[in-house]
Amino acid sequence: MKLELDHNSSTPLHQQAEEVLRKMIQQEDYRNGKLLPNEVDLSKQLNISRNTLRQAINKLVFEGLLIRKKGYGTCVAPQDVMSNARNWMSFSQEMAAQGMQVQNFELHISWKLPPKEAAEFFGIEPGRKLLCLERLRGKPDLPFVFFISFFSPSIPMSVSEDMSKPLYEILQERYGIRVKTSREQISAKGASSEISDKLSISAGDPILVRKRFVLDENNGPVEYNIGYYRADSFTYSIECTNE
Repeated sequence: MKLELDHNSSTPLHQQAEEVLRKMIQQEDYRNGKLLPNEVDLSKQLNISRNTLRQAINKLVFEGLLIRKKGYGTCVAPQDVMSNARNWMSFSQEMAAQGMQVQNFELHISWKLPPKEAAEFFGIEPGRKLLCLERLRGKPDLPFVFFISFFSPSIPMSVSEDMSKPLYEILQERYGIRVKTSREQISAKGASSEISDKLSISAGDPILVRKRFVLDENNGPVEYNIGYYRADSFTYSIECTNE
């Protein structure tokens, strides 16, 4: 396969590199576990900087198509079952659809260092703090989910933000941002001592971990969200239709 980009094209180089990578990983040897060329060699072959190449790789890692293994390399991700549910809703909308009143038991806004995964999603340099919203939520008599959200640095939110309205209403009304896409990853794990304290369960009890990568109408990153749900109080159902 010829690795070549058009440096005179109006299409950004990172997008061209992304398309080259997509074609590469369709090849049988890569799908069978062959490592991609290392970043130094591949950036030389494409005649682009490592940062530009890394931007393309990060996009495919985010989509679950590639995985990085420290000290090993980058390869095609095993094709686990993942669902991109359509017609997604915010937590408040989900609960309202079930006729359930939502209550905040805790709400904290601060500047924090995001996880590496979030920094890569927003395309920011390591060590940069982002606005972080932490909320313990649930029914009036039972907190059953703890949310941690980080927001794009391009959104001028502050620690004094009034959160009396649903989050996505705030983003649209105050900042003109209409969220459109939520890419989700769902897994199960045992609760840490911190999470178990918040959810009033025992450390090690099963919880559902739900990550959301939220994008706007232009596919720009808006929010990185992790929700930790009590497994005995929340069921996530998916409806799939063949077209």
